[in-house]
Amino acid sequence: MQKEKLVELILNDYDSFVQYKKSNDDIEISEGDFSRSNFSDVDFSNIDFSGASFMEANLSNVDFSSCDLTGVDFSRANISECNFSNAVLNGAGFNYASVNFSNFSDADMAGANLSEADLSDSDFSTSENLDSVRFDEATVWPDSEKLPEDFDCTYNYDLSSLREDEENEIESY
Repeated sequence: MQKEKLVELILNDYDSFVQYKKSNDDIEISEGDFSRSNFSDVDFSNIDFSGASFMEANLSNVDFSSCDLTGVDFSRANISECNFSNAVLNGAGFNYASVNFSNFSDADMAGANLSEADLSDSDFSTSENLDSVRFDEATVWPDSEKLPEDFDCTYNYDLSSLREDEENEIESY
């Protein structure tokens, strides 16, 4: 089935999508647009959503386990009680999102953008590559027991290193 038809099924006839999903193992809906959609109690596990947009979506109790969510835009989304376990979230954007009580166990977070995100009460304790996410001083992290032991969630904006980089660039001309 074409991606566009799968997007239509998900948005307009979720029960038919569930039937399709039961008989198809390898579902790819990359670059699908689910912006401003509302999803509650749905199973999206094992789907390739790479490059899709869930911008400003309301997601409650959505199962994204084992999904390819590379480059997915979750900016300004309201995400509550969702399962991202074993998902690939490389380069995914959660900027300005509210992500509460969600599970990121064994999720690959390399390059994800968490700037100004509220991650209250979500569990990142066993997520991978959390040290390579982008975040800022406005990012709200969960308590330390829900973060990897060696992860430092303090934001350091070091102006002196930026000045040194700029000076080195000027000298190279």
